[in-house]
Amino acid sequence: MIKSLCIVTKNAKFKIFLDNRSFFMYHLSCKNKRCANQRHIFYCSYNVKYFTKYENKSSVKMINVNQAREIILKHILPVKEAQFLNLNFCLGRVSAVDIKSRENIPPFDNSAMDGFAIKAFNSIGALPDNPKVFAVIADLAAGYTAAKTVRNNQAMRIMTGAPIPDGADSVVMVEDTASNEGRKEFVRIFREVKKGENVRYAGEDVKKSEIVIKKGDILKSGYIGMLASLGISKVKVFRQPKVAILATGDELVEIKQKLAPGKIHNSNTYSLDAQVRSVGALSVALGIARDKKEELRRKIRKGLSFDMLLVSGGISVGDYDFVKDVLKELGTTIKFWRVAMKPGKPLAFGMMGRVPVFGLPGNPVSSMITFEQFVRPAILKMAQARELFRFHLPAIAKDDFKKKKQLRYFLRVVLENQNGALYASLTGPQGSGILKSMVLANGIMELPEGLENLRAGDKAQVTYLD
Repeated sequence: MIKSLCIVTKNAKFKIFLDNRSFFMYHLSCKNKRCANQRHIFYCSYNVKYFTKYENKSSVKMINVNQAREIILKHILPVKEAQFLNLNFCLGRVSAVDIKSRENIPPFDNSAMDGFAIKAFNSIGALPDNPKVFAVIADLAAGYTAAKTVRNNQAMRIMTGAPIPDGADSVVMVEDTASNEGRKEFVRIFREVKKGENVRYAGEDVKKSEIVIKKGDILKSGYIGMLASLGISKVKVFRQPKVAILATGDELVEIKQKLAPGKIHNSNTYSLDAQVRSVGALSVALGIARDKKEELRRKIRKGLSFDMLLVSGGISVGDYDFVKDVLKELGTTIKFWRVAMKPGKPLAFGMMGRVPVFGLPGNPVSSMITFEQFVRPAILKMAQARELFRFHLPAIAKDDFKKKKQLRYFLRVVLENQNGALYASLTGPQGSGILKSMVLANGIMELPEGLENLRAGDKAQVTYLD
């Protein structure tokens, strides 16, 4: 039995599911005078499993990249839990506190060079053809202290890092000296030195009580070395966000499986896992969800038990792109869908309670680019990191490139220094499925909205990828 229904909407299309078969019916002109300028749709009154609006791409307003970032970051809630970790497990973690130095670094005046510790004024007038001769009173290696005091016209042979002996105020590099006619108890010095030359003073690097690491700093290798030099063996760091990753699509198989016709390996789970871990978070792979609503519901529900959920694929406008519908059915508030960018236009973001949910494109490059631009700063904010974005700088384009004026483009480039100038050349074809472009790239060139043609020699902003 067929019934009619007046719908108060324009330029829309509806998807009707009958016994797992998908039918599309466009609106017909409505004959009812009471609903003039509206549209009319017919649907089956029985066996209707789902009745959902199918949005026409052209009718969905795209937001720009900056708006998308602002919406995302506004909704990200930081983790509050923190823990003490042994220093050797702190690389990449976010410090939960300001850390002050307990002592001066270095803790004492020491030699910056191998050479001879002397009184500087005794070297006045020393020249290569008129050297000054000093009596060598002792040798001093790093890790030891001197038992003697350096007096006028005396020198103490000293190694890098050894404490400056009493009486000395400078160090002459060994390259500016020679033994006196083979006698080690004397040394000839061939140039004048200034007071303090080649001396590293106590506290020159870090002064006692100085803040050396701030709350929110990501602990990189230099930070680990600094903490070790301060004698700090445990550090209070924030808990790592747990990010669930779900790949979707009937075409996907696991990487250990042989490819059957029409199938591809599930690469997005692995690239997203690497990106999540590179930013200091924990990743949890939920496997592959087939293009069936019930399977999507089950796996998405599981993903919503983590701090963040990334769903790859099924977010566009194909007949089997159900992810956005399922997210809505489960109670997710969709904040936006579709961003004016390339690659990565079909990007969705929503909130399920406190859990941010990203619907990432299924194309491998689009998935990685949208992660870089939106998910990465979101994870860093959740982890309470102070710096959310990578370093970017201007570079000179080596290639011409034509783009759509209304979109922001993210091109994969190779950065290289030529005669002191930074140049960026395209990795090759820039299609959203060309994963090789991400392998070759060490930078992402950003071409803004409003630009239509990039010419070789033009400057553009490039984000450096480490």
